[in-house]
Amino acid sequence: LPWRCPAEVSSGGDSAMAASAGPGSIGEGFPFHGLLPKRETGALAFLSRRPDSDGRGTLVAVLDSGVDPAAPGLQITTDGKPKIVDLIDVSGGGDVNTSTVLEAKDDVLVGLSGRILKIPSTWINPSTRYHIGIKNAFEIYPTALKERIQQERREKRWDPAHRVAVAEAHRRLDEFNTTHTSLSQEEKLVLEDLQCQVDQLDVQEKTYNDLGPVYDCLVWHDGESWRACLDTSECGDLSSCQTLRNYKEAHEYAQLGKSEMLNYSINVYDEGNTLSIVTSSGSHGTHVAAIAAGHFPEDPDRNGVAPGAQILAIKVADSRLNTMETGTGLIRAIIEVIKYKCDLVNYSYGEAAHWPNSGRICKVIEEAILKHNIIFVSSAGNNGPCLSTVGAPGGTSTHIIGVGAYVSPDMMIAGHSMRERLPANQYTWSSRGPCVDGALGVCITAPGGAVASVPNWTLRGMELMNGTSMSSPNACGGIALLISGLKANGIGYTVHSVRRALENTAVKVENVEAFAQGHGIIQIEKAYDYLSQNVSVKSSQLGFDVKVFSRRGIYLRDPAYLSVPMDFSVSVEPVFPEDTDNSEKIALQIHLALTCSATWVHIPSHLELMNQSRWVTVRVDARGLKEGPHYTEVLAYDTTAPAVGPLFRIPVTVIIPSRLSAACEYKIEQKNVDFKPGEIRRQFIEVPQGATWAEVSLTSRSEDKTSEYVVHTIQLQKQKAFRVHEFYRHLFLSEKASTTDSFAVHEGGTIEVCIAQWWSSLGRTSIDYTISFHGLRCNTDVMHIHASEGIARFDTIASLKYEDVSPVVTLKSWVQTLRPVDAKTKPLGSRDILPTNRHLYELVLTYNFSQAKSGDVTPSCPLLSDLLYESEYDSQLWMVFDQNKRLIGAGDAYPDRYSLKLEKGDYVIRFQVRHESLSELEHLTDLPFHISRKLPAPLNLDVYRTQVNALLNKNKFGSITLDPKYTVPFHVTMLPDDKVPKGFEVGCFLMGTLTLSKTETGKKADVHTVYYHLIPQPNKIKSGTKDKPIKEKEKEPKEMFEEAIRDLKIQWLPKLDLHEDLVSMYPDHLPVHTAYLNSLDSGKERLKRLDEIIETANMVISQIDQSSLVSYVAMKTDLRPDAAAIKSDMEKQKSALIEALCLKGCALADASLQVQSQSEVSSIQSIGHHEDGSGDLSQSLIETFHDVQKWIDLTDSKALTFAYKHALVKKHFGRALKFATKIIENKPSQENWNNCIQLLRSLGWEHCASVYVNSLLVMFPPDYVPF
Repeated sequence: LPWRCPAEVSSGGDSAMAASAGPGSIGEGFPFHGLLPKRETGALAFLSRRPDSDGRGTLVAVLDSGVDPAAPGLQITTDGKPKIVDLIDVSGGGDVNTSTVLEAKDDVLVGLSGRILKIPSTWINPSTRYHIGIKNAFEIYPTALKERIQQERREKRWDPAHRVAVAEAHRRLDEFNTTHTSLSQEEKLVLEDLQCQVDQLDVQEKTYNDLGPVYDCLVWHDGESWRACLDTSECGDLSSCQTLRNYKEAHEYAQLGKSEMLNYSINVYDEGNTLSIVTSSGSHGTHVAAIAAGHFPEDPDRNGVAPGAQILAIKVADSRLNTMETGTGLIRAIIEVIKYKCDLVNYSYGEAAHWPNSGRICKVIEEAILKHNIIFVSSAGNNGPCLSTVGAPGGTSTHIIGVGAYVSPDMMIAGHSMRERLPANQYTWSSRGPCVDGALGVCITAPGGAVASVPNWTLRGMELMNGTSMSSPNACGGIALLISGLKANGIGYTVHSVRRALENTAVKVENVEAFAQGHGIIQIEKAYDYLSQNVSVKSSQLGFDVKVFSRRGIYLRDPAYLSVPMDFSVSVEPVFPEDTDNSEKIALQIHLALTCSATWVHIPSHLELMNQSRWVTVRVDARGLKEGPHYTEVLAYDTTAPAVGPLFRIPVTVIIPSRLSAACEYKIEQKNVDFKPGEIRRQFIEVPQGATWAEVSLTSRSEDKTSEYVVHTIQLQKQKAFRVHEFYRHLFLSEKASTTDSFAVHEGGTIEVCIAQWWSSLGRTSIDYTISFHGLRCNTDVMHIHASEGIARFDTIASLKYEDVSPVVTLKSWVQTLRPVDAKTKPLGSRDILPTNRHLYELVLTYNFSQAKSGDVTPSCPLLSDLLYESEYDSQLWMVFDQNKRLIGAGDAYPDRYSLKLEKGDYVIRFQVRHESLSELEHLTDLPFHISRKLPAPLNLDVYRTQVNALLNKNKFGSITLDPKYTVPFHVTMLPDDKVPKGFEVGCFLMGTLTLSKTETGKKADVHTVYYHLIPQPNKIKSGTKDKPIKEKEKEPKEMFEEAIRDLKIQWLPKLDLHEDLVSMYPDHLPVHTAYLNSLDSGKERLKRLDEIIETANMVISQIDQSSLVSYVAMKTDLRPDAAAIKSDMEKQKSALIEALCLKGCALADASLQVQSQSEVSSIQSIGHHEDGSGDLSQSLIETFHDVQKWIDLTDSKALTFAYKHALVKKHFGRALKFATKIIENKPSQENWNNCIQLLRSLGWEHCASVYVNSLLVMFPPDYVPF
């Protein structure tokens, strides 16, 4: 999870600097309680009183990166039940298409890899029919494991053999050079061959790429259960491979290799047509599961929080996306959670959302919570320390319990090995509330670090991890204890009552703001007592939907709302548990007392609530509040049961910013500001009108000390995630050192500049800091330039003070817009059916594009790809395939994370969008898609001060110092046509930036986006009399008709036997012979007609006056009036000559290879007499070889095939490999790759050949991988 870090409560109330912990005593023993904290949350106290309520009877769903069933502590519960109920991969990353069905004959199958698969006699399959598929193992390996195995395989399988081959090749080359001084033509070729062997070994070393094992997959039904087997032997020996059933049936799993130690299980779907191979794509999920519910019978100190709980391990992290979550995975996961009737869900993932508490994913989660009474616990995020940095869904969804991260003194000593025991605190990186819609964001806090189990493939049993990813399962495990105790004692509960108990009994951490810790650190023992004592209070079982218009709280941050009192209409409506009897709804009557401790909030004293939405007015008067953040809550108590505590809360946050003026030069300066570990200083500033960027400078005043700081800024904008306008820097500030950074700002709004000493940076420190604002306003935030305009203008004003201006317009990338070539919708399978039989549908769009040369591309769907949790569609997964259907890369939300390196070639994009409503998909069938490419080098547009200078391309602008409030126009000229990227088409545009400031800090922060809209390239218009061709005598219609008939017959030569007819009528017409030559060479019986190919090639060659052609090629300038026509004719003749020579050479080489493959006797009889005029096949081949080189280099694409075959005839396998490799660059077909493999084996380089053989299975899959 890309969240940041945690915090704790101090039992001793130590608010000053902590004393040094000092070196530990050997006799004291290790402080195990600090490795996986349970004491601070009351979990230990709860277990000491109720040892049998240790999570027994509860099922916790862990939605994460997958769980290793063999990891320490994840085998059984405290009462002997299997720890993991089921292992499920909902991401689709482990899916194998097994829709191909074969019947075994004599217990043998041919797998999709081409391997012979031997069916063991012990297998039971009444139908003898098997579903088969194929899977590249590296697709299901975690990235870290893949890198380790690639290194191990290289060291064991490649390096030793390659070193021998290199040494032997150098030895042979040195011996030849020593024994041969004066070389004949034949010996020169031998020398070239030996040098090519050395060079090709170097190429093999540089291009070595281990694509990993490829397994044939078999699925069958044994009469009772579906079974599957992976051919991990990679040779068809299935008797050495393990067969598995669906994990839930027998809890079976196997291991992919002794070195890998990657455990996997399987699930079979769609009546055997889909096999899901379940692995862990990272160590995160196993660690989370171990925190929540790990159980070590022999070492209880290592137990998780709820060792008796069972786990439903659901992998939502997609291995294809570097463990990113997707909407597909999350919605499938919720379907499984409901199906298994889970009690709790832990979800330690999240992202910054553009708007909170909405979107398809959040709606499905909310349905599971409210209709199925499932408690959903999630991480709040690791994006602190600024306010309003909680992520989705943990910090932005109403019914999810969002958990912040806390660090205790014991954790500091045991887990983090710190020299000093500091007071409890919130980790610096733990996300803070409030949510942008006013909700507090963080519900509770829990220990945010732990040393816990990780998967076996990491080759370590335990690992320290930190994050709200760790605080969430700690809290979830604690709630599992709570539910276990409630169930054991027959105490009813609802998701609402449990949440209320947690909030009302949490303990506030001293000196930590509510935005960070929510209601405080979770207290399990107190929460249990609360629920036990208040079970009979009916109002405590209800939830309450509190809305401030469409928001969930009051959040005043912009200066416009702070100058006068503001009235807010707040609606409150009871939320009943599912299946509540209607009589209870009718009888509901709650007498509420409303209270608020803040004098600046005015509310009514009472509210009578029944089963309807009631409204109250809350007035917030922020006048008179001091600068900074202010938080309070309106609390609602049931007057008949005040001991229950608040039934609901209306959160109120007010941010009072400081104002700057010209008198202070729009600057804030603070001197000698003291910090202690974890201390945060927040500066809220109303951004001056006209400001476009700000600079923050820090200077250390501490001596003999290097301190760790964070500088973090956030400026919120409506319906944009906090990350859009965020600056974050983690830095180390040494003695007396200074640092300056800059960041963009938007005028008028409130920005938070947060400076914090890192939570673990020991000792007090002191710094000076300055925040200054600058302004260079452009008359457009986003600049659109249309190439047809010729000149584009923009105006710049120095809006605050004197500024040095030096505008630079730089184009950095070009974007190609694609339209789908195919669109298909269909209902999805059994994994994609929501409760009440609501089927999900998919739309699959297909796009084609070409890559002219190797380079980086970023695919994206601009309509959908910046949304995930807030999206109204389930997902937007795209996959890029090459022309052989090989998966090159995939992506989903946030396209900037998925840049791909593509080689030259043609590509296919398959793009899947999912939704419950088919009609919502049908209007996306023409959805545009973008391919963004980085330009080889940035292109700068010229900038001028005046339009006249721009028109005449004179006096490019340099720089100027602008006076305050002074406006200057600038003019930009268009990109020269020869600079426009090749291959652009309608819909393409260039993207780049406009910077205005001359200073480096201004250039870095104040950046405008530029769109440069392209127009068609100019038409090539010939001018003057020099290039005008001499007008030919106009032909008679009959003559034109005869030529058209002739040309049509030539086009039909490959399909009809028209050659003799054409030759008799047009014996001297060169295209007749070249067309016939091509038809012979491409025919199915080519090898039987080699003599005819040679004869026809000679006919073509004889019709070309080579002497005239040589004379023309040598000519520097042709001044003849008809030079253009002559040039065209000569180029055609040269092309025909080269083609004929190469095809003749190929035919001669093939004939020679046929001769070499026969026995000595039959070789003499079969040489025969080839009609090439020489009577000697070998001599003719030599002559043709030399003739080709007169006109073209052998490495030219036209000559490569001949050069390759000529080398084969000579048994120069090094030269042949050189040419074969170049052929692959132009045409990477399976046949050409197999030619390379054969050459490698001929050279004795079996280690190279085996790599390619395995790679072919990956490079040429039978079909596209499924979504």
